[in-house]
Amino acid sequence: MRECILYDRECIECGECDRCDLNPDKICDNCGQCIATDQEYYEIKIDGIVFPEDSGKEPH
Repeated sequence: MRECILYDRECIECGECDRCDLNPDKICDNCGQCIATDQEYYEIKIDGIVFPEDSGKEPH
């Protein structure tokens, strides 16, 4: 089983990680509104990349 990305436990397929940060009733569609600011540039920290063929494995 794979590890939950939000909590210190195994994934229980709850779907919470797929929810929008601004509207928890909405599934995230990568609209970017949660990172929209008036800054000149944006910085996003990437913890890991998971490819479809690697599902169930640790992120790279």
